[in-house]
Amino acid sequence: MTTNETSAKTGTASASGTDVFIPLNKLKKSPRNARKTAHSGAIIEAYAASIAAKGILQNLVVEPELDGEGAETGFYFVSIGEGRRLAQLLRVKRKQIKKTEPIRCVVDTVNDAHEISLDENITREDMHPADQFEAFRELHEERGWGAEEIAARFGITAHVVRQRLRLGAVSPKLMQVYRDGELTLDQLMAFTITDDHARQEQVFESLTYNREPYIIRRELTRTHVAANDRRAIFIGAEAYMEAGGAILRDLFTEDRGGFYEDAALLDRLVIEKLQGIAETIRQAEGWKWADVHIDYPHANGLRRTYPQPVDLSEEDKAAYAAASDEFNRLTDEWNSAEELPNDVDERFGKLEAEIERIDALRYVFDPDPVARGGVFVVLSHDGTARIERGFVRAEDEQAGSEAETRPDGEDYTVNDDGEIIEDDNGSDSDGGNDEEAEDDGKPLSDLLVRDLTAHRTLGLRLALGEQPDIALVVVTHTLAAQTFYQGAEAHCLEIRPTSVYLAGHADGIEDTAAGKALADRHGEWAADMPRDVADLWGFIASLDHASVMALFAHCASLTINAVKQPWERKPRAHETANRLATAANLDMTAHWTPTVRTYLGRITKAHILDAVREAASEEAAQRLSDLKKQPMAEAAEQLLAGTGWLPAVLRTEQRALSGERQDHVTDARSADVAELEPKPTQPDTAEEAEAFNVAAE
Repeated sequence: MTTNETSAKTGTASASGTDVFIPLNKLKKSPRNARKTAHSGAIIEAYAASIAAKGILQNLVVEPELDGEGAETGFYFVSIGEGRRLAQLLRVKRKQIKKTEPIRCVVDTVNDAHEISLDENITREDMHPADQFEAFRELHEERGWGAEEIAARFGITAHVVRQRLRLGAVSPKLMQVYRDGELTLDQLMAFTITDDHARQEQVFESLTYNREPYIIRRELTRTHVAANDRRAIFIGAEAYMEAGGAILRDLFTEDRGGFYEDAALLDRLVIEKLQGIAETIRQAEGWKWADVHIDYPHANGLRRTYPQPVDLSEEDKAAYAAASDEFNRLTDEWNSAEELPNDVDERFGKLEAEIERIDALRYVFDPDPVARGGVFVVLSHDGTARIERGFVRAEDEQAGSEAETRPDGEDYTVNDDGEIIEDDNGSDSDGGNDEEAEDDGKPLSDLLVRDLTAHRTLGLRLALGEQPDIALVVVTHTLAAQTFYQGAEAHCLEIRPTSVYLAGHADGIEDTAAGKALADRHGEWAADMPRDVADLWGFIASLDHASVMALFAHCASLTINAVKQPWERKPRAHETANRLATAANLDMTAHWTPTVRTYLGRITKAHILDAVREAASEEAAQRLSDLKKQPMAEAAEQLLAGTGWLPAVLRTEQRALSGERQDHVTDARSADVAELEPKPTQPDTAEEAEAFNVAAE
């Protein structure tokens, strides 16, 4: 038996360079180990998994422990391999091996233990990450190992393995670019959002100097649909995949559910689901037609009717009173509670639903517009079905109740094209004179009628200018006639209100709290309007002054346009909008908050930090300064919440109060007018200056 074999069995050899098997409980940490910082738990876990799967691939290097007299104690200090020793101790703790498990070691009494410990940690080069990614991919493809098995053999999580497998599947061309140092790891990770090598390479070739990861992801998913898109929310991932759709997932960022690859399939599913809802509503409510659209068809050109107020039945009145009383009682009882018990919260929900159900019964459509009209079912911004009722197509409009009749004594016929043909046997052919024609009741000439009505118009202008109360009624009538009665020329003032479609400028604006409040206000007024526009004047004239003012304000409000277009040059119009905001005490914090979607995700990192600095503190901005764009925006959203911070374009300048309050009404009115008047500003261009100096005629 050789010396080495004896040593292997006894574990007592101390000759330098000898391979020996030493019981684990005879190994100690060397006091001369150059590594003073403890190994991380993760690396010990990785060592333990690797050893369990493949054994110890690299021997430990040890030196014998000596007592005070220089004799060996039977224990050994581990100069190289302390991490592997700790991994084996972890396996002992988990009862995978015994504490006497023999460990193959190399005895080194020649070299300095501290030096070789330092040498092991310095004189080495880590594998390039690209090599690691491709090696993991080969294990997966060639040996058929899944992420869980690979993770178990290398002591890492399955998620990390999936990430490395995804990186290993990147186009070989891009992987070489990464090896050459022309792509960062963050940029390479951005390309993993798709497995299409051709698409990856195409996007890479199209990149300019700006290779931010978010730009790469945006370009790779340009034809896809994000999972937080309203269409994806409406259909859901399960139904989409059952229909054969695929979802891309980004393993390296928070992708909020991934990206739907087949936009056409998703649109088809949305239309089909909306059609099902529309048909259900049409049959249940009796509408003539129901049409579906993903986006609301604003330019539909159809007249719209609204439900009319009706009295509740005695049963519904009693149910409403009971639900309201109980709701108020519970509100008083639990007003001070920070959190409601589940049963109380559930009861609140049922009461609210009952109150809303009965409220809906207060307004109903007349049977006639239902029989002739229809419904639009569209997809709302939050991914729910939006139902708009009461539209009447031109072909379904009722013919005039009174047939057109010819004036007495007028002889003409109408051909198939609608042209009036004079009768040859007119009064002149009978040899009559003008006096006889007048006796026959011939109407006044067009020229004379125009002359007389011009004088009447002048008289009306003079009279109306002296009666402000009537002026308010007629202006309100003009605005309401065009706001609520499409195509009805029932007004005599040349005032044409126009309303900009705001959803074309800000996606989802109609589904905000402010948008819904405006729609509700419009719907309430529409429900009060008389069915026939001929009755509109009497309706408005019968209102009290406060109601007329409220209707006037609503109609006027719909014509406001303070949208800034990049190509427009309307500095004075926007200055007037600012003054209007000040006069109306507009507080945009009640209608808008800065979130990742509405603002923070659409500005630069510098602007994000400026907002945090202004709303929170310099220290808060410093804490975010090293974050990437998306995490920075998300963190900023939390910091800005509840602060009332607004970007400069949304802020309202407070009205400056100066001087003593005047007692006279005329002085007060003058001050108000002066406050609302835009201050003169220097025109931007000579062309604007010329236009500004031309007085209105």
